[in-house]
Amino acid sequence: MKLLFDHNVSPRLVQRLGDLSPDSTHVVLVGLETANDRVVWQFAADHGYTIVTKDTDFNDLAVLLGTPPKIIWLRLGNCTTHVIEHTLRATWDTLQTFIDDPEAGLLLVPMVPTNQ
Repeated sequence: MKLLFDHNVSPRLVQRLGDLSPDSTHVVLVGLETANDRVVWQFAADHGYTIVTKDTDFNDLAVLLGTPPKIIWLRLGNCTTHVIEHTLRATWDTLQTFIDDPEAGLLLVPMVPTNQ
């Protein structure tokens, strides 16, 4: 699973989730730190990434442009990188099923409670 983390999530997730998704990256790490959403969208489509975002704009692009790329929309509100990591790990099987489904284009991921 190749994930492209958007501006609104920490680039630290690339390393923190490297055991599950070693081919993932962050927009900052591929020179897209100032790119608009359409440029990020096209990069993801061209390179086989699924975009992971907290941004509603990618939902709008998914409706307008279809897939690829696929979008994982984190519906977590303001939270720490630890909470995002925990949520992604806790829903990993669901994420994989979504990625493998050729008909699916957008996955909404709610927060999974942590003990912290």
